[in-house]
This record gives sequence, C-alpha cells and structure tokens, in this order.
Amino acid sequence: MSSLWTPGGEHPVDGGPGQVPTEDPGLTAEQEQALADAATEMAAVRQQLLGAPVEMVVTNHVMGLYELAAIHLNREDPDLVSARLAIDALGGAMDACKGRLGEHEATLVDARVQLQMAFVSVANWVSEQRSG
Repeated sequence: MSSLWTPGGEHPVDGGPGQVPTEDPGLTAEQEQALADAATEMAAVRQQLLGAPVEMVVTNHVMGLYELAAIHLNREDPDLVSARLAIDALGGAMDACKGRLGEHEATLVDARVQLQMAFVSVANWVSEQRSG
C-alpha cells in the first residue's frame, strides 16, 4: 500500500501508480471512466518523461521558478516575499545541480543573475514609493 503526502497529512492510497480503484460506490460510471482515462493519460506522460534527458526536465523546472519570480516582481504591487522565495528556490536547485545541467546551464546562470538584479531594482523602487 502506498500513501500520498498532503499538507493535511499522509493518506493511504490503494493500488499502484497509475491504477484506479476498481470499486468505489461513491463514483458514477462516468466518473470512474474519467479516472481511468486520467490514469491512462498519466501513464503515457510518465513514459514520455522517462525518455527525456533529466537535465532538460530539471532545467524546465528551474525556468518555471524563474517565471514565478518574474511574475511576482512584475505585479502592479510587486510581491517581494514571494519573488524572493522563488529566486531562493531557483538558486538552491541550481547550486545543488551545479555542473550537471547540460548545455543550458550558462543561460540559467545568466538568467539567475538578471533576476537577482531585477529583484534589487524592484525592491529599491518599492522602498522609494513607500518612503516618498
């Protein structure tokens, strides 16, 4: 038996990865079919993911953190706390994987520096707006 961790605690899950419980009296036939279809789709995505170079997948996740930070910095009222968390997560992932991110690592390093400079610039602007 496996389990699923959520912020509310760990919950037991019947069946293996990609499997749908065979009987659940609380689901309609349409809902059971939708679950089965989703499980089939997830299995296909997992197979695709297995075929992708890991450094490319990690790079995509790092770029997602970059985008998340940029979104918070570009708000009308920038959210510096959220942007900083995303930047720190990006940096942590990059530091932990240094030298193993493949051909795009140099681009990621440059993007990180640009994002950090943008953070400082936005933080200064916010500070000026609040004080003046």
